[in-house]
Amino acid sequence: MELIKEQIPKEVIMVVAVLQNAQFEAFLVGGCVRDLILGIKPKDYDVTTNATPEQIISLFPKTFYENDYGTVGVVTCGEELGIECVDETTKIIEVTPYRIESTYSDNRHPDEIKWGNKVEDDLMRRDFTVNAIAYNPITQEVIDPHKGQNDIRDKVIRSVGDPDRRFNEDALRLMRAIRFICQLDFDLDPVTHESVEKNAHLLKNISHERLRDEFIKILLTDFPMRGLIISHEIGILQYFLPELEKGIGVMQNQAHKFSVWEHNLKTMQHAVDKKWSLDLRLSGLLHDISKPETRRFSKEKNDYTFYGHDVVGARVTHEIMNRLKFPKDISEKVVTLVRWHMFFSDTEKITISAVRRLISNVGKENIWDLINLRICDRVGTGRPKEEPYRFRMYQSMVEQALQDPISLKMLKTNGEKIMSVTQETPGPKIGFILHALFEEVLEDPTRNTEEYLDQRTLELIKLDLLELKKLAEKGRIEMESKNEEQVKNIRKQFGVKY
Repeated sequence: MELIKEQIPKEVIMVVAVLQNAQFEAFLVGGCVRDLILGIKPKDYDVTTNATPEQIISLFPKTFYENDYGTVGVVTCGEELGIECVDETTKIIEVTPYRIESTYSDNRHPDEIKWGNKVEDDLMRRDFTVNAIAYNPITQEVIDPHKGQNDIRDKVIRSVGDPDRRFNEDALRLMRAIRFICQLDFDLDPVTHESVEKNAHLLKNISHERLRDEFIKILLTDFPMRGLIISHEIGILQYFLPELEKGIGVMQNQAHKFSVWEHNLKTMQHAVDKKWSLDLRLSGLLHDISKPETRRFSKEKNDYTFYGHDVVGARVTHEIMNRLKFPKDISEKVVTLVRWHMFFSDTEKITISAVRRLISNVGKENIWDLINLRICDRVGTGRPKEEPYRFRMYQSMVEQALQDPISLKMLKTNGEKIMSVTQETPGPKIGFILHALFEEVLEDPTRNTEEYLDQRTLELIKLDLLELKKLAEKGRIEMESKNEEQVKNIRKQFGVKY
């Protein structure tokens, strides 16, 4: 712990120093101390003190206090203070008075908030020993009555005191235990493990919003697959994602090495390994959620089929996202990806127009996430290659479809405008002029202005039909050449032959 002070930002030291200079105790506490011991940069810093909220507020120029738990947000930088904010994690330091135990009638919130006089009282009410360490960055004193440092060293998640009491106080701690396993790659202490199994039913008293928040935090760790497996084993997965458990033991067809349960988890985990978004992690986890109910044995194929699992899965995914009250934008995107994850990608049989239809179905903003979901899906089957040649060809076709083709539409004029400028009636001359103008713009893009094109149109209309046709043909050939070059470059980008 001797080196820990050097890792702590000056804004945090300042808050602690102000409190201590006013003759109050002040310690860093919770996850920030745990992370500093592990050599991880904390996402935020929490301070605990024997000062009351009113006393804390009186010591700092800018604070806010909008909760029932005594937590005061101390603002350390910003325009009002005339101090530039260098690190967002230290812009607001949360300072909370020592608290002592009270009853928790709803298995979530204390019935009464009481301020304590000793830091040990505050540490006693915390969830796990690794989060129940206090550190004074001024004196470098460590308060660790529950031997949290030993558990950090041994990579163990252990409840503070009686685990049954801790989980009955706040049942969400059951999911927090899983989250810390995933976040830190630690193991559950056997006694705590037994208590989680015994008290899993308490999660039914927790709101769907709170369950969702912890579920998201699990998915955003590096090891969510491990956490979800443990969640099933100890009986808590049924309280936030029971649909996932239906895939356990449901074997698939010859294209898959794993059961539906294993496949969904491995697909999700690959998105995690790639550091891809929450949307993609959720889509990977849920993409085959409805395979169990659509599974049929085909005598003709002598194998199982799952026809319509994408359509049914989209509906079930929508129900899951609504139940857990995910934001509308996340919900709509995940449902879309699940619905279209079975897109046909045989490049020997599809056309560019089919690719454009898929893009139209999922939206340009979602197409690459859909492609990445297919990559995760493929790895989840146990296949070694993420992107075989045919799939890279498909990706190049998507890119081709996304790029506007080089065409007459790029001109800042059109047939109607040409007729207006020249007073010419509809006829072949109009088309010839468009192609002639296009050839000039390809040669020099700066010519693509209404002024230049109108002036040049008046010059071209004076040419005889044969001469104008030659210029138009030159423009058409150049356009085809440019389009061919564009496609060739796209194919090269994805490592496929043109």
